[in-house]
Formats: sequence, structure tokens, C-alpha cells
Amino acid sequence: MLRVAVVGSGPSGVYTAQSLVQREPGVLVDVLDRLPCPYGLVRYGVAPDHEKIKSLQNNLRTVLEHERVRFLGGVPVGPGGLSTVRLRELYDAVVYCVGAATDRHLGIPGEELPGSWSATEFVSWYSAHPDATADGFALGARSAVVIGVGNVAVDVTRILARGTAELSRTDIPQAALTALAASGVTDIHMVGRRGPSQARFTTKELRELGGLPDTEVIVDPAELALDPACQDLAALPAAQRRNVETLRGWAALPSSGAARRIHLRFFLRPVELLAAAGQVGTVRFERTAPDGRGGVLGTGRPVDIEAQLVLRSVGYRGVPLDGLPFDAELGVVPHQFGRVLREGRPAPGEYVAGWIKRGPTGVIGTNRPDAKETVTSLLEDAPALAPGEASADPLAALRAEGIEPVEWSGWEAIERAEAELGASLGRGGVVKLPDWEALLAAVRGSHT
Repeated sequence: MLRVAVVGSGPSGVYTAQSLVQREPGVLVDVLDRLPCPYGLVRYGVAPDHEKIKSLQNNLRTVLEHERVRFLGGVPVGPGGLSTVRLRELYDAVVYCVGAATDRHLGIPGEELPGSWSATEFVSWYSAHPDATADGFALGARSAVVIGVGNVAVDVTRILARGTAELSRTDIPQAALTALAASGVTDIHMVGRRGPSQARFTTKELRELGGLPDTEVIVDPAELALDPACQDLAALPAAQRRNVETLRGWAALPSSGAARRIHLRFFLRPVELLAAAGQVGTVRFERTAPDGRGGVLGTGRPVDIEAQLVLRSVGYRGVPLDGLPFDAELGVVPHQFGRVLREGRPAPGEYVAGWIKRGPTGVIGTNRPDAKETVTSLLEDAPALAPGEASADPLAALRAEGIEPVEWSGWEAIERAEAELGASLGRGGVVKLPDWEALLAAVRGSHT
């Protein structure tokens, strides 16, 4: 039997496990995750009101319940956990599917002011990621600025504007629901430095903003007119054309007098966050203009937007994993068809898939062909992989080294506890456990 460790239980990791067991009857796969819960960004990145996308967990679950796949949560790889060297000793091959764990910064003065956060931190908070430490995002804020025009920016904008009644039916943690219910945010500005034809959000996500109760979407026709690509919609690709058509529709509407307003702004580049009363109070932008080559030029004209809350959503970035080579410029592990490259040569038994392989691009489904490419490389190499200690079950070795993995039964105990919490709060469904202590208590309860 070939024993393979897959590090990371998000879509890329689970699709890797699926491809392995489908294509090779003589393989056993352990899917390792430092968290006690599987599914990665499907659990901790998809917005709570996107139940359809979150239902992908059911597909991932089928893979993790396969007879030759084993989920081992609570297994950190790197400092304080298993080294990559030790992992390679325990398994015939290791596939790293660790994603892009941090976010990009704006690199402007005032970015570290209180009230300025990454969208990643905000998403972790409302998704009950056990590492989330920040709180009070909307406390005292009247106006919020979201910098970025991708789907994550749309998500955080929508959650800020979403009413409590809709969110209470989701799995959002109780503390986040309570804080958002008490929020005084009435204006949310989602801002891009380029034009509407270059925005990265999908039309489906964009249109959801127009269906929020007691909320109106405001688009400045003058900013649409600045984009030369908007003059001839027929020349635009279909997805961009639908985005621009949606924005034009909103730009033509009179004000409805709704309680909350979402302002979609374009051709504004952030240059500084200005303080007021010891925290962020204003975001200073520079008006930009198309440069004729798909980029923008600064015009030197400042535009200030009041904001007591700023969320930057300008992309994810991979981080180095101790023991693996890393391309700091691209934020990925160097590879060739998924084979990890050390000094330009494939490292036997070491592979990557997902965002740590290709960068934070694509949608969830992009991970499937990406994983298949890596698995093809691994299976081609399989005859030459030295078994080492991998003939024995690594679980005993992990326990001997003081690591007690959370097995599938532990995860099922967490699911039961979240269902019980939802029932006790009268919210009619699952409510996520909020922190490490609650998650591990649920796991311990399954052992008694």
C-alpha cells in the first residue's frame, strides 16, 4: 500500500485525496489539518448567508468518509508540530495543500490605525475561525470603506449591510450576530482603483447587493463614464458586460431613502488613512484615470471618504512553510506539475496543490484539475518512492510524539455540539462554536 499525507483539508486537499483513491486502489490517504474541523475556506471563508456554496461540504464529506481516506485534525505541520522532514519519514509521499494564509497590505500611511483591518480578519470573525482574536469591528462606526472590488469585498459589504433576521438563520456565531445587530453602520463604500469593466466580482455576487432589505445601491454615473470600455458594451466579454449593465441599472435609479446605502466607487486609489479621535476617521484616495493600457494613472486630485471602519480586500498571499522552498515574490512553493522543486530539481515524495502551488486564483472548482495534475505526477513517481517508516500506521507514531489527532468521530461530535447550540439559542439550525476551547471541549465529550 502507498501511504500519502495530504496537508490541508480544504477543497484542494480533499480533491487531491479523491483523485488518489479513485485512480490508485493501493493507496491510503491521511488528510491532516491543524484545525479540528475539515473543509478549509468552505467552512471558514464562504459567507454564512451563502448556504448553497457551503453545501459543498456535503461533497467533501463523502471523500473524507471514504474507506481509504482518514481525517486527522489538530495536527500542526511546522513550528510546534510535525516537521516536514518527519512527515516525509512517516509517509511515502506528502502533498501540501495549505492555501494562501495571509492577506496583502496596502502599504500606505495610517494602515495600522485602530479601525483598519484586513477583510480576512473580518471574515474569520464572522466565520468563527478559532484563531480569530479581533472583535468590535463595527462598534461605533457609521461609515465603512471596503477597499477592493472582488467577491470577498462584496461578501464583507453584504454582511455589513445584511439584516439580523436573515443572518440569524445562518451558522454565524452568536457573538458576531449580536455585534452586527448593534451596528450603527449606515453607509458602506466599496472602492476600486480601476474601472467597473475591470472589477473582479462575479455578476451573481454583485446582484445580491441589490436584493438586501432596506438597502439601496448607489453608483455614480460619472465614474462609469470614465471607463472607456463601458462605451461599447458589445466589445466586452460577457461577464464584464453583465457587471457593467448591472451597475448602469443602479446608476439610473433615484434614491429610495433606504436606511442603509452601499456606494460602489471606481477610479479611486487609497493613499492614506487619516486619524480622528485616535482611530481611523477618513480614507484619502487619489482620483485615477485610465492609462489606455488596462492600468491607471494618478491625477493628483484627492477624494476623502469618511470611515470609522476600513476593510482591505486586495488579495491573499501564501506564506512559507518551514522545511519547504518558497518563492517570496510569487508567494508559492516552486514546483513542476505539482512536484516540489529544491534547487531546481524535483524533491522525491514532496508535492503541492491548490493556492500554495498556483497562487490565489480561480474558484473552488479550479482546485479539481489542479489536484489531478499533482496526483498524476505523484502516481508516476510512486514506484521510485522509498517507503521508509510508511509501512506502519503513522497514527501510532503521531501519538508517541505527543500529537493526539482529532479523528472523524471528533469532528462529528463538533457537528452535534453546533446543532445543539443552534437549538438552545432558538435559531433553528447549526450555530458555529466560537473558539478553540469550545471545539476541543466537544471533541473531549465524544471520548467520555
